[in-house]
Amino acid sequence: MILQASSRLAAACLCGLTLLAPLPASDAADWERRVSPVARGAFPELRPVRTSYRFGWNGIAAAQADIRLAKTARGFEFQATGGTIGLARTLWSYDVQHAAISDPETLRPIEVREVENIRSEKVTTNLTFTPEGVVSDREEREGKSVKSKTRRFAFPDTLSLNSSLLFLRTQPLAEGAMHRIVVYPATSAYLCTITASGRERISVPTGTYNAIKLDVRLEKIGKKRKLQPHKKFRRATVWLSDDADRLVLRIETQVFIGAVVAELQSVQFENAKP
Repeated sequence: MILQASSRLAAACLCGLTLLAPLPASDAADWERRVSPVARGAFPELRPVRTSYRFGWNGIAAAQADIRLAKTARGFEFQATGGTIGLARTLWSYDVQHAAISDPETLRPIEVREVENIRSEKVTTNLTFTPEGVVSDREEREGKSVKSKTRRFAFPDTLSLNSSLLFLRTQPLAEGAMHRIVVYPATSAYLCTITASGRERISVPTGTYNAIKLDVRLEKIGKKRKLQPHKKFRRATVWLSDDADRLVLRIETQVFIGAVVAELQSVQFENAKP
């Protein structure tokens, strides 16, 4: 399973779980009423797994990420490392370490920690989730300059990106099924509308799979809890394997920097029988 290994790398790749199609005008109370209950489905939980992904930008190999998801005594632990490669790295040097924990029973988020190195700048983000919402502590360091800011967002069913994917993969995802969830990746909250638009057969470097095709609309929850169009995302499509594992196989997205594609490169299930 792929996740937003970072708020910036994923802005071009993993949060590519976004199809920008503005929702009808609505006030805060309206969108809050339309959010789906965060209730774990009956689908089997994901086996402990290690995956790797390659990201392409306008046809150029741009970034890679290695991801591990396992159930431990602390909960579902998600760990990822990634960064830009090749020509993209000469244009934008970027590395990220991301760790997140979700409750093993409810799949709700507990905490997220992310460290980004962007050229000479180091950005550390810590998210703490509670039943009432989330607190985001962010520190930006560049040379002797240090900036920090704490943000709070109150909404009972706020999810992290990894917990939102854990939740979604437990749902039936029948064709036409729709889920509306609130996701807080790093410093802002978003209303995501995910629609299962069909089934397809696709091929990626790890093989050919029956896949679930997902379209996702994304809007930022702004000041006074008003919905705002996302300025960077234009459209995207995501494919999950249509099997017991529901791995993210491929993401295609159009963002402000151009076309970005992420594909599964390798998958290894831990403790798998020979």
